[in-house]
Amino acid sequence: MRTLIKRTALPARAAFLATAALAAFTHTSAASAHAVVGDRVFPATLTVDDPGVGDEFDTQFGHIKSPDDNGDDMNVNTVSYEWDKLITKNLAFSVAGDYVSQNAPNGNSAKGWDNITLGVKYMIYANAEHEFMASIGLLSEIGGTGAKSIANSYSTFTPSVYFGKGFGDLPASLGYLRPFAITAQLGPNLTTATSENGPNSFGWGLTLQYSIPYLQNQVKDLGLPQPFSNLFLVVEAPMSTCTAGACAGQTTGTINPGVLWLNRYGQFGVEAQIPVNHLTGNHVGVLFDAHLYFDDIFPNSLGKPLF
Repeated sequence: MRTLIKRTALPARAAFLATAALAAFTHTSAASAHAVVGDRVFPATLTVDDPGVGDEFDTQFGHIKSPDDNGDDMNVNTVSYEWDKLITKNLAFSVAGDYVSQNAPNGNSAKGWDNITLGVKYMIYANAEHEFMASIGLLSEIGGTGAKSIANSYSTFTPSVYFGKGFGDLPASLGYLRPFAITAQLGPNLTTATSENGPNSFGWGLTLQYSIPYLQNQVKDLGLPQPFSNLFLVVEAPMSTCTAGACAGQTTGTINPGVLWLNRYGQFGVEAQIPVNHLTGNHVGVLFDAHLYFDDIFPNSLGKPLF
C-alpha cells in the first residue's frame, strides 16, 4: 500500500521533496498483494510492494511530521486505500487513492484527495524450490484528478520490477536463518512536468522479513501461542534518489521497523517511520494497515480472476 506526503510549493527544493516523498512513500509504498511460493509467504508490506498479484483490498493510516518549504515541521495525516483485481491468475489491475491532511505551523494548511493512481502488475516467474518470485508492473498517478491544494497537476509513470527471495533453501544446520526473506521494488518515477516543478527520480525499496509461522512449521515448533505464532517481523526501507534538476543525486526515505499479523483472510500491521536524513524529516512517524485477501474470502466470486 502507498503512503503519500505532499507539499504545495513549487521551487526546486520543494519540488524535490514532493517528488521524493511521492517516490519513497508511494511508488515504493504501496504494498499490495500477498504472495505465496512453495512454503514461503511474502506478506503485503506497508511501503515496499511485494512481488505477488492477488484480489485484495488495503486500507492504511499514516502520521508523520515533515519539513515544509520553510523548514518548519508540518503534521501530515494520510488515509489510503488500494483495490487489486486479478484479470488472470498472473495479471492484476489496481486503483488507489489517498486523503491527505497537512497542518502547517504557519497556517498554510491543506486537506483533500490526492491524485488517483492506476496500476498493472504481471508475475513473470516463480520458483517454489528456491522460494523466489519476480513480477513487473506499471503505476500511473493521473495528474489533476485530486484536490488542487494537495495533488500535483502533472502525472507520474513508474515502471517497476519486484522480486522476493526466501532463505528456506539454506542447509538444516542454519535452520534458524531459514525464516528470513527479502523483497525489493525498483523503478524510475517519470513525470510529465519540467525538472523544476516535478523532477524525475529513481525509487528503490527493500524489506527484510522474519516469519514466525515459517519458523514454527518448517524449522522447529516452539509452541508459541497466538498472536505470536502468526507474526512477521519486518524492516522496510522505501527510498528515492532524485535524478534531475537541482536535487540530482539527493536521496530521501525512511527505515520502517514493524510487525505484521497474518491469518488466512487478511492481515494487520504497524510500523514506525524513521527518516534517514534531514531532507526527509526529523521526527518518527507511524503507519497502521489493515489488509483483506478477497481471493481467500470470496474465492468463487469477488476474489476470482476475470479470465
